[in-house]
Amino acid sequence: MPARQKKLLFCTAGLLSLACALGTAAAVGSQLWVRGSVLCSTGALLVNASGPELHKFIGAIQYGLFSGQRVRQCGLGGRALQFSFFPDLLRIIPASIHVSVILFCTVLIVFALVGAGFFMFNAFGSPYETLHGPVGLYLWSFISCSCGCLIMILFSSEVKIHHLSEKIANFKEGTFTFKTHSEQFANSFWTILVCSLVHFLNALLIRFAGFEFPFSKSKESGTITGAVDLMY
Repeated sequence: MPARQKKLLFCTAGLLSLACALGTAAAVGSQLWVRGSVLCSTGALLVNASGPELHKFIGAIQYGLFSGQRVRQCGLGGRALQFSFFPDLLRIIPASIHVSVILFCTVLIVFALVGAGFFMFNAFGSPYETLHGPVGLYLWSFISCSCGCLIMILFSSEVKIHHLSEKIANFKEGTFTFKTHSEQFANSFWTILVCSLVHFLNALLIRFAGFEFPFSKSKESGTITGAVDLMY
């Protein structure tokens, strides 16, 4: 492939990596990771609420990695409450998983920036050396993509398996019990998914630039080719 096209591909990959780093940083500070509603089951059972009356006992909840908001509604009007994970909810959440999600987000941002820098270096610099050549570019893209996948897996398990929304909704609630009524992942969670796919796309761009995957070539093929050349 001509050098100009390689530069164009590397510049594109570098800009995509930079956009992923900025998008992940914005997602980390956002409260739009999970959005849903919670049902005040205690209040609904007390008045045997059903149909339109049940909506008076359904509150809202949304949160991110550091803070969030819930609307407590038990038939007497909604009351909005702000909360933060550190240190308010640290005792009731799976802290090790939550901290791991934040840690992998940090690693994703760092390696996305590192990948962006090396993509740009390979576009405008020379020569193509190992740490900032094809091997390094594959490495940075693979680490970033893996971190994005781990973030989604860990956070999904925290929300779905450990019932994070219910734990938040029932925090410091002695009288009423809340249950999850509806729950869905919001924009910031899907931003991480898009970033992971972009880093996978970057690996394809490296391949389109004419570089084989670092571990795809075997030594045996080179040996056989050399023997055939000697025969002729």
